[in-house]
Amino acid sequence: MNNMILSASGWRGIFAADGDEESRTEQIREEHKIFCACAAKVFAEFLTQRHKDTENTEKIKILIGTDTRPTGKSIIEAMIPVLLSMGCDVKYAGIVAAPEIMAWARTYNINKSCGFIYVSASHNPIGHNGLKFGLTDGGVLGAEEANKLIKNFNSFTENKDNITKINSIIFTTNQHEPTRTEERDVNTSSCGLWLNKKESFKAYYDFCGKVVSMKNSVIKNPPGIVCDFNGSARTVSIDKDFFTALGFKFKSINDKPGQIVHRIVPEGDSLEPCARLLEEAHAQDPSFVLGYVPDCDGDRGNLVIWDDTINKARHLEAQEVFALACLAEFAHLDKKALKKAAVAINDPTSMRIDRIAECFGISVFRAEVGEANVVTLARNLREEGYHVRILGEGSAGGNITHPSAVRDPINTVLAIAKLLTIRSVCCKAGLYKIWCKKSGQMKKYKSNFTLADIIKSLPQFATTAAYNENAIMRIKTADHAILKDRYQEVFLRDWEEKKTELKEKFGFCGWEAIAYNGTVEKRNLTRFGEAGRGGLKVLFKDSAGKETAYIWMRGSATEPVFRIMADVEGTDVATADSCVERYLLDWQRQMIMTADTGE
Repeated sequence: MNNMILSASGWRGIFAADGDEESRTEQIREEHKIFCACAAKVFAEFLTQRHKDTENTEKIKILIGTDTRPTGKSIIEAMIPVLLSMGCDVKYAGIVAAPEIMAWARTYNINKSCGFIYVSASHNPIGHNGLKFGLTDGGVLGAEEANKLIKNFNSFTENKDNITKINSIIFTTNQHEPTRTEERDVNTSSCGLWLNKKESFKAYYDFCGKVVSMKNSVIKNPPGIVCDFNGSARTVSIDKDFFTALGFKFKSINDKPGQIVHRIVPEGDSLEPCARLLEEAHAQDPSFVLGYVPDCDGDRGNLVIWDDTINKARHLEAQEVFALACLAEFAHLDKKALKKAAVAINDPTSMRIDRIAECFGISVFRAEVGEANVVTLARNLREEGYHVRILGEGSAGGNITHPSAVRDPINTVLAIAKLLTIRSVCCKAGLYKIWCKKSGQMKKYKSNFTLADIIKSLPQFATTAAYNENAIMRIKTADHAILKDRYQEVFLRDWEEKKTELKEKFGFCGWEAIAYNGTVEKRNLTRFGEAGRGGLKVLFKDSAGKETAYIWMRGSATEPVFRIMADVEGTDVATADSCVERYLLDWQRQMIMTADTGE
């Protein structure tokens, strides 16, 4: 338990039996089997308790799937016997992408006693694994229910008798009734468990079709796209079938389940194989201009593009990807929707989204890091009458397009494809032309524009990448509220010493501290420690009060690291010695280190 991280974003840890986070062993230790089995039991009891007062007489139904990490099957085999012993109706789909199992769960929305368990550690290294829990609303549990489940789990595992009973179920099953989880559509064990991959696949395919239809996106002459699956769960998902059915040309590499050949997180060097593939495809057929790389569970996919200005492929930063997706969806909204439209994002999303939204008259709302927080915020906004078409975490890339409640690279690719293909026809302006008009950049518009032209028209910001080595820290202070209180003292002292320099060099004339906890944003903080374990942002403002930059910090809820970043309006080059973004990031790191030591 001391080595596990339990949060609304997922329960994660190093599951490889040898303890190596880069290990490819399929084996997990006995204590991990007990951990997973206890989690399964507590979740089944959570579903039972949640609906005990309803008239629903159906058995508890639990959908289960895994990404392609080597330890996935061992985790599944530890959970299923416990669920079956409780009388649950277990439906196992084998390898599924995260958006797939969530779309599958939606088909059981009338069953209030249904939920899913998804085995994945998302973008973490291959030796890690974990669990995600959700209901039938198309996403993971919201923060409130997730925290309730964690509390129940902690209470359950504190009782040694419970551990003994769980261990007995696992041992008995392993000795006499092995629950094998083969990827075959046959009866997989004497327990009567069937593989339901065909059902999950169809549910996801149909749901994505509805999302495309709801967006009213008839894409004419779609571009060719490539994908480096990197052995992820998307290797056995709908991607190729879905895109080719829409008329896209499609090429892929590393498209066998478990064929993980490079770092799982789709950033930086991890995008290079896809860039090379795109260059090869473009040389044979110039219509190939887009490529994507998903993480292991396939709920995010960052992009590579063909850039005709440099005549080669290059990869985009996560913040750029999200900005392009937002631009596409904002420009595609009709006038009625724009009357009260909003976008829900996380706290370290670049302010370039604020600038784009401002051009369309769209309100921006921020939540703490965590997909569950952003999804919950969007739902709350819809209840208030806002039209929220797109939401997401710009710092992680990808986007969530309503009615989806999870990031999906299919939606990201389709958003970019719309920007490229929905062009001016007769008197109706295309999406890029609408953007140029809204942003006062009609001089940049040309009828034969490319994706590189669209990117050049985006608001100019220098933003720290989430997986930049300078954006990650290791701290000793366990209580983050105490750390942030100490940080406040350091910041106030430094501000007094640097404020003349900051004004002369960067135009910073004032600042404001903001805390993000769950879906709550608290501005004008007088005590930084109020942010607790949530996000803390310090906004810098110019002489007119305009927000032009920020520095940010938060301890990760899924990894044992502390993340920092800076976001600055302007055309800074990240490698330049005078870069404002790098200056602010170094200053942020120095202040946190001082606060962490208590000096």
